[in-house]
Amino acid sequence: MPEGDSVRQAARLLHDALAGKVLTRSDFRVPQYATVDLTGRTVHDITPRGKHLLTRIEGGLTLHTHLRMDGSWKVFAPDGRWTGGPAHQIRVVLGTADRTAVGYRLPVLELLRTADEQRVVGHLGPDLLGPDWDPERARDNLLADPARPVGEALLDQRNLAGIGNVYKSELCFLLGVTPWLPVGDLSAERAEALPALAKRLLEANRDRLVRNTTGRRAPELFVYGRAPRPCLRCSTSIRVSEQGDGSRERPTYWCPACQPGPAPARRPTSAPHDVGQSRSRSTD
Repeated sequence: MPEGDSVRQAARLLHDALAGKVLTRSDFRVPQYATVDLTGRTVHDITPRGKHLLTRIEGGLTLHTHLRMDGSWKVFAPDGRWTGGPAHQIRVVLGTADRTAVGYRLPVLELLRTADEQRVVGHLGPDLLGPDWDPERARDNLLADPARPVGEALLDQRNLAGIGNVYKSELCFLLGVTPWLPVGDLSAERAEALPALAKRLLEANRDRLVRNTTGRRAPELFVYGRAPRPCLRCSTSIRVSEQGDGSRERPTYWCPACQPGPAPARRPTSAPHDVGQSRSRSTD
């Protein structure tokens, strides 16, 4: 599931392929934009904002995309075989003389005026990997609703932008708190350390193809996707349960020994929920 680090990687991939070049192909495969033709226009840049991608195009236009859970951008040579998925999953194709960018399974695809970008990203909190990063503001945003569980607060992109379900689980483990702890119950030391720790994790992984929070070759992650395997610190079985606001639930992993505190309302399980390294509640 894409999070701030992998979205930034996607932006870099697209920027290297398209920026400064004239579009020779424009193919929108969604009804709303079926007649749009951007050929002949130059792509200025591709900018990530939290988990959003902003592709700015000559004529004051921005293509706004969001990958959500399983969307992706792939770049191919003009005569290369497209391997990102079946053709019916393609939402947009942008091509230049030497590269073709194909957007697969994009749940958010919107063409808007560049001057109106704030309409789609203006609600976001400080971007962990962006030039607007402000740790004090991020901390204050997180603490603004003291009764909210830490895990939910981290996923709310209005607080700080770029954290998804993987980093939520890993951050709570590294802090030594359960994701269901009310954020107002964090010690002053932990509340102060949280934004800096989040930034450090994303920065360490911004150029990695495989996320790593443990500093080991394997396993790469402390808790995410590891139920019911033993905790790397204490050997207790990692647990998994759903967490969310009722409208959007996400699997959450934690060690009940290393992360004492409130447990989820529903009974947790030691059985696998999903495994492996997915690269994404959120108000996105």
